[in-house]
Amino acid sequence: EKQKEDNNSTECSKPGTMDLKFTSSRKYISISVPSKSQTMSPHIKSVDDIVVLGMNLSKFSKPTQFFICVSGVFVFYLIYGYLQELIFSVEGFKPFGWYLTLVQFGFYSIFGLIELQLIQDKRRRIPGKTYMIIAFLTVGTMGLSNTSLGYLNYPTQVIFKCCKLIPVMIGGVFIQGKRYNIIDVSAALCMSLGLIWFTLADSTVAPNFNLTGVVLISLALCADAVIGNVQEKAMKLHNGSNSEMVLYSYSIGFVYILFGLTCTSGISPAVTFCSKHPVQTYGYAFLFSLTGYFGISFVLALIKIFGALLAVTVTTGRKAMTIVLSFLFFAKPFTLQYVWSGLLVVLGIFLNVYSKNMDKIKLPSLHGLWKKRVEERKSRTLSQTV
Repeated sequence: EKQKEDNNSTECSKPGTMDLKFTSSRKYISISVPSKSQTMSPHIKSVDDIVVLGMNLSKFSKPTQFFICVSGVFVFYLIYGYLQELIFSVEGFKPFGWYLTLVQFGFYSIFGLIELQLIQDKRRRIPGKTYMIIAFLTVGTMGLSNTSLGYLNYPTQVIFKCCKLIPVMIGGVFIQGKRYNIIDVSAALCMSLGLIWFTLADSTVAPNFNLTGVVLISLALCADAVIGNVQEKAMKLHNGSNSEMVLYSYSIGFVYILFGLTCTSGISPAVTFCSKHPVQTYGYAFLFSLTGYFGISFVLALIKIFGALLAVTVTTGRKAMTIVLSFLFFAKPFTLQYVWSGLLVVLGIFLNVYSKNMDKIKLPSLHGLWKKRVEERKSRTLSQTV
């Protein structure tokens, strides 16, 4: 046997044969496995890692992830909504909604660039064409939404945005081929009725009600419906990070708005006005953009983990609370019709949340209650007979 092994080693040493390492006449093959940071494909690296503002949510359970994301959305977006209405309460600022959007997109791009430099993987995973589409939709939803505040009361604008669930469902059907049950449809119907009722109340009470604002916010809703589904599809398909999504979509959107304002000569009067009120405009806009950036990071995490529909449901609940705070902090006309229409929208939100947790939330049906009552009556009659 030893002679055969020596012969084999002699054959292996000949030119043209495989050169293997031998130790004590035994064959060893060395296989090196690349570390996680050296993985070739960016789609394989950290597939399950979801990082928001430097915090890795993948280490937590699903309920904890949901609680953290919801808390972030409520805290930062409530401050965001207050600052947004505060900026438009400055006398003479209402015509400059697009310029505010330009400043906001500029701050978002800077924040996204800073956050992207703090993470290890800086490669762009989502294609540039997809970002151009997302940027266009982002410009539409945020620019039109900001501009509509020049024509509508803030609660009316917010209640319109609460009903984003309806176009999101339609977009989910046509873009991702989703199907929704009758409870989701009922939720959308309640939101629609509440929206109509709220708008009618606003047109009766508010002295500056303008249908132009309704058209603008409706167009913003349509863009918002598409963008949630496109973001969800792109982030799941290419495993893009939140900071990457924010940086590229808002920086491209900044170029879109800058080009539009340059062509329409809308920059010069806005810059002149803001230079006269730097604290009330640029100062508030910075805080407004900072809280909005933090909020959008948690929204993107919700979209990536739980889907666009649940993310919209959470942001809709936040908007309902924003309406209450708006009436508390800013003087405006009020009628009880606002309350009933708002409760109808809240009912739609509850139905939507229930439809997503039907296996966990067991509500008794009328048939079940009747059957239980009949069984109790039979048992009572039987006990009396005995």
